[in-house]
Amino acid sequence: MEKPTLPKGTRDFGPAVMAKRQFIFDTIRKVFQTYGFMPLETPSMENLSTLTGKYGEEGDQLLFKILNSGDFLKDVPKDKLTSTNAKQLSFQICEKGLRYDLTVPFARYVVMNRHEIAFPFKRYQIQPVWRGDRPAKARYREFYQCDADVVGTDSLICEAEIILMIKDVFQRLAITDYTIKINHRGVLAGLAELIEAQGKETSLFVAIDKLDKIGEEGVRKELVEKGFSNSSLDKLFAILNVKRSNASQSALLTTKFESSDAGKKGLMDLKEVFILLESYGSDDTNVEFDVALARGLSYYTGCIFEVKINNVSIGSVSGGGRYDNLTQAFGDKEKLSGVGFSFGVDRIFDAMEELNLFPKNAQVSSKILICHFDDESFRYGLGILNQLRGAGIACEIYPDHTKLKKQLDYANKKMVPFTLVLGSDEVKSGQLTFKDMNKGEQEKLTIDQIIEKLN
Repeated sequence: MEKPTLPKGTRDFGPAVMAKRQFIFDTIRKVFQTYGFMPLETPSMENLSTLTGKYGEEGDQLLFKILNSGDFLKDVPKDKLTSTNAKQLSFQICEKGLRYDLTVPFARYVVMNRHEIAFPFKRYQIQPVWRGDRPAKARYREFYQCDADVVGTDSLICEAEIILMIKDVFQRLAITDYTIKINHRGVLAGLAELIEAQGKETSLFVAIDKLDKIGEEGVRKELVEKGFSNSSLDKLFAILNVKRSNASQSALLTTKFESSDAGKKGLMDLKEVFILLESYGSDDTNVEFDVALARGLSYYTGCIFEVKINNVSIGSVSGGGRYDNLTQAFGDKEKLSGVGFSFGVDRIFDAMEELNLFPKNAQVSSKILICHFDDESFRYGLGILNQLRGAGIACEIYPDHTKLKKQLDYANKKMVPFTLVLGSDEVKSGQLTFKDMNKGEQEKLTIDQIIEKLN
């Protein structure tokens, strides 16, 4: 019989891995809640009409489509069945698709529930998404995103708080060497005006966003093929290649964007974000104004973010930005400005594994294992188990009658930090043998003393 396999780009997560993943999820969730965000969940599948046209042409190609139920071919015209245009046929036989991200479903939710929502609406969402990408290291077809978005306000305090939340999460995860890159679509528009690339903005932004991956030579080659002149590219790289502090980079662009309203608006917004951070009591440590940052998704209209953990073989672990027109894509007449970002948990997990940052207690499920010598001590142990759980202490009893060594080996393999060893003496006296598995030390304590010690 053929062994079962998984679809490429998907993975199983065993208990040890899930414990570490849960540590990341819990950390992010606590930070989101600290900043006033409320939880939301949306269905795994959405109507294709909801998803298509929101991510650009490349994003639409990566959508996982779901075949219609029943005889999905019965209503397809015969000429379509013989066509080699798979894209055209797919829309005949597929009405639904798996969500590509959490932002578009969020926008759909806002439009459908507008009259029940108190604006500004702050929500966080932790759910899996699916993309028909080619699997590679740290690139999966099924992966989790942890989103936080605010919709219904133009205030740049939202952008400042995104930076603060990223810093807060990384501090709690013990990640210290990272870079939060920030740019603005207005700055990119100013660049396009400066090199007279009006009408070719998308080609320009997509190319310069690859600067870290393919270098100046690769970006130049791509843009020349798109019809950009060498003189215009010289102007472009005269700016992109200058590495300055955030303030001096802004000052340089201010002189370049004298005739660009979009460019000036972008710079003003970025300056305000840094001023708000300073007023909060933070600074621009780990924050870099990166003129080349473009972000691929077409719905961003203001500040954009991307986060990388330095010195690891992982790509960006977080990203986001402001979108002013997303709800209008669903026919919503009223403009609702929103801004949000997303953590890629799978990449953060890989980075933390590479850097050996997970605390040992992240994998601890039970705090105490009750071990026993015979049936009498086993039954006595059930009463102890009840008392420990009643005090909120995670614990378990070894289910079988077996040698003590096997029970202690189980505790070690499962990384249970403490054991209670029960025999006839413990049952009679109520003085329980409490063992610290990490230190190898043990002492006699009552159950009340043990509960007090652990709490």
